[in-house]
Amino acid sequence: MMIPQFPEEIFGQIVVPAATHHKPTHTTHLPIPTVTPDIPRIHHQYSSDVGHKTLWVVCILMGVSSLAFYAMAMRVPVQKRLFHILTAFITTIAFLSYYAMATGTGIGIHTTVIRETKLHVITELVKRQVFWARYIDWSLTTPLLLLDLSLIAGINGASILVIVFTDVVMILSGLFAALSHDKAQGWGWYAFACLAYLTIVYQIGYKGRHAVTTKDTKTKAFFGSISLFTLVLWTLYPIIWGVADGARVVNVDGEIIAYAVLDILAKPVFGFWLLLTHDAMSRTSPSIGGFWANGLSSEGTIRVGDGQNDA
Repeated sequence: MMIPQFPEEIFGQIVVPAATHHKPTHTTHLPIPTVTPDIPRIHHQYSSDVGHKTLWVVCILMGVSSLAFYAMAMRVPVQKRLFHILTAFITTIAFLSYYAMATGTGIGIHTTVIRETKLHVITELVKRQVFWARYIDWSLTTPLLLLDLSLIAGINGASILVIVFTDVVMILSGLFAALSHDKAQGWGWYAFACLAYLTIVYQIGYKGRHAVTTKDTKTKAFFGSISLFTLVLWTLYPIIWGVADGARVVNVDGEIIAYAVLDILAKPVFGFWLLLTHDAMSRTSPSIGGFWANGLSSEGTIRVGDGQNDA
């Protein structure tokens, strides 16, 4: 049997295929992922144990002062208790406010945008504690303080109404400034508050001094001293706000301590000065009778049963 013989060239083509050369394909080289910083950058500004203890100290001082003022009120006739009651209300409200802040109830976290790109991408912001209970305190206590000063000077009722309304505008503007998310908005509200404060300075400083001229010498001297003391203290409040909540140059602990010192001077110290001087001048201080001291008279009371007799 004959085995067919294949030419070597044919066998090579069948058994061993010719080697082919492939050109390498071009691939794109992606950059290696890198760690990028967090955007936006957040600055946290919170109080420490120092600020927390300061709130408790002022809370206790306000509570003790309130008890002292109520005790002083019980020692004078009801006709002469108006200043005692107003002053006791001031420190009582302050006590509740500081208790709320010390326990964490009257505190919020406010976010303010510091920097953003032209495409409005926020790159930096601040989260800072805002003690909103303080503004509630001021909205209630500062009108009472101004009422004390107005009654000492003998300012007319129309001017007192303007003073109280302007004071509320000032405090609310300060609150809106503290809660603004934009720096421009915050400083705008701050400007409104300062304008309102200038109105109060005019009413107390000018009209108050004009009204007290009809009083005796001791009352004029006392009003001049205590009104100047109050206005100087109140001028420091917007300055502290500007460097604390506004520009954030002062940290939260510094803000708490600064406001604590001013509140102690403007409320308990003011109250003791006012009441001790008032009691020393009891002969010349005004007395309030009528409904304040005696309630409704028999002519103004509601009598039950009169209608049945007529029937």
